[in-house]
Amino acid sequence: MLRALADNAYGTPKRTLAITLAAFLAAVAFGAPVFGLLDTSGNPFIDPDSETERTREALERAAGEKAGVGLIALIRAEAPIQSAAARERVEPVARTLEDDPTIARVFNFYETRDPAQVSHDGRSTYLAAVFRDVPDEQIEDAAERLEEELADAPGVLVGGEALAGPAVGEQVGEDIGRAETIAFPILFALSLLFFRGFVAALLPLFVGTLTIFGAFLVLRLVNEAIPLSVFVINLVIALGLGLAIDYSLFIVSRYREELARLGPGREALRRTLGSAGRTVLFSTLTIAAALAALLVFPQQFLYSMGIGGVMVALIAAAISLLALPALLALLGPRVNALAPRRWQRASDEEARREGRGAWYRLSRAVMRRPALVASVTALALLLVGTQFLRIEFTGFSAQDLPESSAPRQVDDALRTEFPPNPTSSLQIAVGTEAQAEVAALTERIERLPAVAAVAEPDRLDAGVWRLDVIPEGAPLDEATQELVRAIRALDTPAEVGVTGESADFVDQQESLGSRLPLGIAVLSITTVVLLFLFTGSIVLPLKSLVMNLLTLSAAFGLLVLIFQDGRLEGLLGYESVGALEATQPVLLFALAFGLSTDYAVFLLSRIKEARDEGLDDREAVAHGLERTGRIVTAAAVLFCVAIGAFATSEIIFIKEVGIGTALAVIIDATIIRALLVPALMALLGSRNWWAPAPLRRLHRRIGLSEGA
Repeated sequence: MLRALADNAYGTPKRTLAITLAAFLAAVAFGAPVFGLLDTSGNPFIDPDSETERTREALERAAGEKAGVGLIALIRAEAPIQSAAARERVEPVARTLEDDPTIARVFNFYETRDPAQVSHDGRSTYLAAVFRDVPDEQIEDAAERLEEELADAPGVLVGGEALAGPAVGEQVGEDIGRAETIAFPILFALSLLFFRGFVAALLPLFVGTLTIFGAFLVLRLVNEAIPLSVFVINLVIALGLGLAIDYSLFIVSRYREELARLGPGREALRRTLGSAGRTVLFSTLTIAAALAALLVFPQQFLYSMGIGGVMVALIAAAISLLALPALLALLGPRVNALAPRRWQRASDEEARREGRGAWYRLSRAVMRRPALVASVTALALLLVGTQFLRIEFTGFSAQDLPESSAPRQVDDALRTEFPPNPTSSLQIAVGTEAQAEVAALTERIERLPAVAAVAEPDRLDAGVWRLDVIPEGAPLDEATQELVRAIRALDTPAEVGVTGESADFVDQQESLGSRLPLGIAVLSITTVVLLFLFTGSIVLPLKSLVMNLLTLSAAFGLLVLIFQDGRLEGLLGYESVGALEATQPVLLFALAFGLSTDYAVFLLSRIKEARDEGLDDREAVAHGLERTGRIVTAAAVLFCVAIGAFATSEIIFIKEVGIGTALAVIIDATIIRALLVPALMALLGSRNWWAPAPLRRLHRRIGLSEGA
C-alpha cells in the first residue's frame, strides 16, 4: 500500500496537488462557518441520561417552563433597597424582563420579600428570570436581546446560565485568534531552525493548514447529525498543527536521508514512505484509537473531543501520505532550498551520519547503568505523580469565564455579596397526588443538615410537585453534594428526583467513574494490539503502557501543583478555584496517552530497523536514539508551542488542557525517551522482542512490515 502511494505521488504529483487544492478550497468555503454552528447552549459536561436530566425534563414538561433560573439582572441601586430611589431603578428592569414573551416568571424582591435577594450591604438586589419551555435557540436569542436592551440601564449587569454558554463560545473564538497569532510566528521561526531551510519550514504549515480546514469541513458534516460542543475547535486547531509538525518532521527528515543516499527519484520516495510513512500510519492509528476511547463517555464535551481528535488524526495522516509526498516529488532536492550554506551542510551531514553524536553517547551512558537510571527515573516520576492522589474536582460554571465577563461578574456577586439564594437551589420533583406526602417530605428535608431553607411546595400538575431547597453552602461544597445524596436516599412513598447545579455535579462524577474503566480498557487494548502489529513483540506494547502511565502520572501531579494549588497564577493569568474541572483528566489521559505512543512508535521503528539490519540490541537502541533524538525533540518543542498556545486562553480548563498536554509531551520526549526507554531496553535485551509462537505466526501474516 505504501509503495503504491509513493508511486502515485511520484508519477502524478501535479494532479494529486490539484485535487488537494480543490478539496482545500471546498473545505474553506464550507468548513470555515463551523465556528458559528457548534453548540454553545446547555451544559456539555453532564450525562443526558442521568437522574438530574430526567428530573429536569419532568419538571419542565409539568410546568411548561425551564427548571432553573436562566437569566439574572444584578442591580446596584446605590441606595437602600427599601427606598423609593432603589425601587425606581429596579421596576423598569423587571418590566423589561416580564414583557419578554420567552420569560415565564421573574423573582422580584418587592414581590417575594425574600431577604436572600438583598445584598449584605442592603444596596443591591437581583431579578431572577425563568424561561418558558422553548427551544434553546430561542432562549439564547432572548438572552442576548435582553442584555442589549438593559445595557444602558444604570447600575445593571446581566448574567445567568443563558448568557454564560454564548459567552464561552465568544471567548473560544477570541482565544483561538490569540493562540494563532502567538503560535504561528513562533512555529515558523522554530521550523526554520529545526528544518534548516525556508522551503522545508513551510511544509508543516502546508500540512497543518490543510488538516485544520479539512477537519472543519468534516466537523460541519458531523454536526448536522450529532451536535458537537464548541470546545472541539480548540482541539482541532492545536492537534492539527501538532500532528502536522510531527508527521512532516518524520517524513521530510527521512526523505532527506534517502536523497543523501540515493539521490532524487522514485526509490527515495518509496523508501521514505516504506519507513517514515509506515511510522506515520501506525502513529495515526494509535492516536485515533486513544481519542476514540472518549466516545464511550456520554458527556457532549468528551465525545465531541473524541470525534474531533479521531478526524484530525486521520486527516493529518491522509495529507501527510498523499499530498506531502507529491509535493516532495516535485521539489526533489529543492526541499533543501533557500537555506544558508551552513544549514545545508549540517542537514547533509546529519542525513549521511551513521551516528556517534550526542544522542548516541547519551544512550550508551544510560545503558552502562540501566538499573540505576530506570529506578531513579521511575521513582522521580512517581513522586511527582503522587500529587494527583489529592486531586479535587469542580464543575463547569460562570467561574470558568474571565473576570471581565458579565456572567462571571454576576456570579461572583451572588456568591460573595448575597446570602444563599434560590439561583443555586436544588429543584426537587415529587411524583404524587397526595399533598400530605409532599408536606411530610418537606418537613423531613428541612431537618436535613446543610439546608438553609425550603420553599413552599408548588403543584405543577395532577401528579408532579416541585420543591426548591436552598443549601447553606456553595453548590459544589461537599456538604451540598451530601445533601443531594441524602434527599435521594429518603424512604418515601412518593417518587423523588433531584436536579440543579449540585445534582448535575454529583451525577457527572458517577457517570465518569462508571465509564472510565471501559474507556481505559478500550485505550489499552487497542494500543497493545497496534504496537504488537507494528513490532511483533508483546513485551514492548506492555512496557509502553507502563511508561505512558508514568508520563501521565507526572503530568497530572504537576497540574494539581499548578492549577489546584494556585501556583503560577500571575504567569499564566488565571485565578485558581482550588480544583480541576472533572472532565479534563479524562481528556488529557486520552490525548497524552496517544501522543506518548506516537513518539514511542517513531523511536521503536528506528530501533527495529537497525536491529533488522544486523546490529546487536544495545547498538540498535543507541543507533535508533541517535537517529530520532533531534527529530523527536524538535517535534515535541513544536507540538508544545502549538498546544501550549492555549495556555493563553481566558477559560481555565482550556489552560489546563494546553499546559497538561505540553507537560506530558515534554516529559515523554525527554525523560522517558532519553532515559527510561534505553535503560529498560538494555535491561531486557533480546527479551524486548519476545512474543509467543502463535502470536509470532500471526504477526508474520497480518503485521505491517517495513516497506509494505
